[in-house]
Amino acid sequence: MSRNPSTTPGAKGAARACWIAIAMLLAFVTTACTPTPTPTPPPSATTNGAGTPGHVFIVNLENKGYEKVWGAGSAAPYLSATLRKQGVLLSQYYGIAHHSNPNYLAQISGQASNAMTRDDCPTYAPFSQTGVVSPGQVEGTGCVYPASVPTLAGQLSAAGKRWKGYMEDMKSPCRHPGLGAKDASQDAKAGDQYATRHNPFVYFQEITSSPDCKADVVDYSELEGDLRSLDTTPALAYITPNLCNDGHDDPCVDGSPGGLARADAWLAREVPQILDSPAFKQDGMLVITFDESEGNTGGPSGIPGGTAGGRIGALVLSPLIRGGTTSDRLYNHFSLLATVEDAFSLPRLGYAAAAGLNSFGDDVFNARP
Repeated sequence: MSRNPSTTPGAKGAARACWIAIAMLLAFVTTACTPTPTPTPPPSATTNGAGTPGHVFIVNLENKGYEKVWGAGSAAPYLSATLRKQGVLLSQYYGIAHHSNPNYLAQISGQASNAMTRDDCPTYAPFSQTGVVSPGQVEGTGCVYPASVPTLAGQLSAAGKRWKGYMEDMKSPCRHPGLGAKDASQDAKAGDQYATRHNPFVYFQEITSSPDCKADVVDYSELEGDLRSLDTTPALAYITPNLCNDGHDDPCVDGSPGGLARADAWLAREVPQILDSPAFKQDGMLVITFDESEGNTGGPSGIPGGTAGGRIGALVLSPLIRGGTTSDRLYNHFSLLATVEDAFSLPRLGYAAAAGLNSFGDDVFNARP
C-alpha cells in the first residue's frame, strides 16, 4: 500500500532522515568488502522445452485484497469473471510486505524488504550493505542495490534472452531520481502518473549502470508494437500501469473515478492485445496479480519469504492451462520469480531459492502435453 507523503505523520520525518543518512554514509564503504549473493541452480528436472512457457507477461495492480477482487460483488467483472474462465486462480497467493515497493523488488531479485523499501523509498537512497545471509539476502537498508546484487533482468540478458519493463506514463526510458535525491514521482500529477516505486528495475545498479536500462525499461506505449511478432516480443514483459489504471488512486488526479473498477476497465482494454499476440498463443503465460492487500493484513506462516503483504490472489492464463480452474497451493511473489527462472532454466535468486518454496507446477500448468 503506497502512501501519500502529505498524509504521513510528521514523526516519521526524523526516522526517514536517520535511515537516509546512515545509508548514504555507509553505502560506498561496506559494499566493496562484503560478499556477493550466490544464485542457486534451478531444479535439474526443469527445462525450457515443450510444455513450458517461453514468453512471460506480468501485470501488477495495486492494493486490493483477495475477497475484494475475487469475491462476490467484485468491482472487477472482466478480471474476476471473463478472464477467470480462461485461467487458473491461485487462491493462496500472498504479497511479501507492506507497502508497495518491496513486493515489486521481490519479483525480480528475490530480496526481502527492509525499513526503507517498506516506507516506499521517498528518497532514492543507496543501499548500505553490511553482509550476506542465506538464502542470498543482502543485509542492510536502503533502496538502490549495488551492482553486486543479481536480478532476473541480468540473468535473462546473460542467457541471451530479451526482457522489457513497460511502465505507463514513464515517457523517458529508465526514468529515476538521482542517487540520494528525493523521489518526485511518489504522487500522480496531471499528465504524469508514473510512480518510481512501482518500477523495480531502477532500484538495481546492475540494471541502471547498463545500456540495457534505457533500451529495455521503456514507456508502456512500446508494448503494442512489440507484440506484433515473435521476434519483437521479449521473453519477459513486465507491465506496470500508471497510478490511476493500476487501481491505486481513487479518485484519479484528474478527478475521474479510480480504484478497482478503473483497473478492471484498463485490463479489459489492454489484455486482449496480449492474448491475441503470436507469442502468447505459441507459449505464453500471463500473470495478473496485486502488490499487496489493503491495510496491514498478513497471512499464514510456512512460506519462505513470508506473507506479510496479505492474501491477494493471482490469475494465470496460458495455452498450457485449463480455464476456470483453481489452485490452493501456497504461493507468494518469490514463487513467481522462481517460476520464471525455472521456465528459462536460470538459477534461482534469493528467497526464490529457499527450501520449501513452491513454484508453479502441474496445479497451474494443468493442460501441458
